[in-house]
Amino acid sequence: MNKAFVKESDQDDDDAPPGAPSLPPGTRNYMTRRGFEILKAELDQLVRDERPRLVETIRWAASNGDRSENGDYIYGKKRLREIDRRIRFLIKRLETAIVVTPSEQENTEQVFFGATVTVCDGDGENEQTYQIVGVDEANASEGRISWIAPLSRALLKAREGDVIRFASPAGLREIEVVEIRYE
Repeated sequence: MNKAFVKESDQDDDDAPPGAPSLPPGTRNYMTRRGFEILKAELDQLVRDERPRLVETIRWAASNGDRSENGDYIYGKKRLREIDRRIRFLIKRLETAIVVTPSEQENTEQVFFGATVTVCDGDGENEQTYQIVGVDEANASEGRISWIAPLSRALLKAREGDVIRFASPAGLREIEVVEIRYE
């Protein structure tokens, strides 16, 4: 059989848009309530507004005659495939989501999913705050890091005052846990 017809991975992320974060095989799709609501709102917006509007545009463009040179029709069909792929991706992610509410966490002494953690570097000068969130809601510039990121994995189960060592892209780093909150 030709290799072109062989699926290389068991993971069913064919509908994942390019650059979309993927979950490691066999892991759960943890998500905060906020992240779940954002994905759900995007899905609703695509299904209720954007897709029907685009289908109407494609219908109009198709009625204009020759489809082979009709830019509105060609672009519309391409965009419709992109929207449908995103819709399938969002449905899969929402179906497999395990929503965790950080404020309902029982053990607030340690770092777990949903925790907002303030850390400082080895010399105690540079203080940063991160919230450990799901893969789809991570945004490092806003201080939300994925629970599968190296820093998050190093912080899991840490307590206030613990010094954590982890491998970062810049090399081995040492940070101290200053504060743990569940909001």
